[in-house]
Amino acid sequence: MQVKQLFDQDTWTYTYLLYDEKTREAAIIDSVKEQFERDSNYIKALGLDLKYALETHVHADHITATGQLRNEFACKVGVSEFGGTNCADIQITDGQVFKIGDQEIKAVHTPGHTNGDVSYVIDGFVFTGDALLIRACGRTDFQQGDSSALYESITQKLFTLPDETVVYPGHDYDGFTSSTIGEEKMLNPRLGNNKPKEEFMHIMDTMDLPKPRRIDVAVPGNLVCGLV
Repeated sequence: MQVKQLFDQDTWTYTYLLYDEKTREAAIIDSVKEQFERDSNYIKALGLDLKYALETHVHADHITATGQLRNEFACKVGVSEFGGTNCADIQITDGQVFKIGDQEIKAVHTPGHTNGDVSYVIDGFVFTGDALLIRACGRTDFQQGDSSALYESITQKLFTLPDETVVYPGHDYDGFTSSTIGEEKMLNPRLGNNKPKEEFMHIMDTMDLPKPRRIDVAVPGNLVCGLV
């Protein structure tokens, strides 16, 4: 399995292109509308057969390119069944498996940042979207956010993965590109080192964060797969 990490500087968003080297079948996770030309040209240059355009959640900070990618490559768009969108070809359920070549991508429902967050697990890697970030986690103050649910998603699902599992987040604002489950279990200041749920919830529920600057256009745009 090859993993290509791509970056949108305006929204600090990571997009991931995954592909099986033998069959050239591919999936893309968390595409960005403004980067459609870059990503589609890259897919073509690598000679890939894009099978899936997957989302970790309905984003509030950028508009997806999934609709454009589907039009260009006839791929299937996948969004959580709890995402509230009717534009997706696949309403992703907990434990659902996607295959690209001989590789399996397992969807794990990890709600808390939003009600419809999904992490994607491949042998040795996990793509966590905004649920688990590097030394942080997603905020819980909009889109059915729930700090208790996020704590359970991270500690009872993501932190049960092997310590050496590479964590690829949806964003990073400090220049990091990846982490590991073991690092986050020890070093994440919000919920690492076995921090009690009550303490985590207090941290999350007392954060005074500004409204995401693009939420009023991003969420409606993502509910129609970015075709706006």
